[in-house]
Amino acid sequence: MIYDLRRADARVKWLVTCLLATFGIAYLFGAWMVGLYAGFTPQAVAATYAGPAMAMPMPPESTVIVQHPVTLAELGREERHTVDRDLLVQDTHVHVPMYGVIAAALAVVVLGLPLPRWAGYALIGLLFAAPWLDFAGMWLTKLVSPAFAVVTVAGGWAMGAGYTIVAALACWQMWGPEKGAAA
Repeated sequence: MIYDLRRADARVKWLVTCLLATFGIAYLFGAWMVGLYAGFTPQAVAATYAGPAMAMPMPPESTVIVQHPVTLAELGREERHTVDRDLLVQDTHVHVPMYGVIAAALAVVVLGLPLPRWAGYALIGLLFAAPWLDFAGMWLTKLVSPAFAVVTVAGGWAMGAGYTIVAALACWQMWGPEKGAAA
């Protein structure tokens, strides 16, 4: 362990707690967004990435407002969100570097946990491998086969699991009962 979160200055503990809370909020809203646009099953992910996609529209030169009547039946119909190659390029460009920064920040937290060396390597590896799997699955689903959607689903769940493990261990180490303290 590079440093010890249990014995760290209270300001370091507060910093780590705020960081973990911020990432937790981001992960919750990220999961909500995935649920809205791609889904949590390989079938839903395949329909999003492998399905027919329209080119990403460019912003119009001017705005046109069109009004037309809508029935209640039309309001209940959901249109499947699909991702074309250009949007996948954009998402990869934006998300992968940020996932790397998040994984690095969580890995620094891991370095302050009293874990066996192999467990530290495994947890840090999970933090980085999860988004790689997520985006590799998206690209493979788009370019090779809808069957690769399962890789995306696994990567997404692995990201959530990695964050949860780090957050739970860190909070327990920082704020849990001291070893040997009277109960």
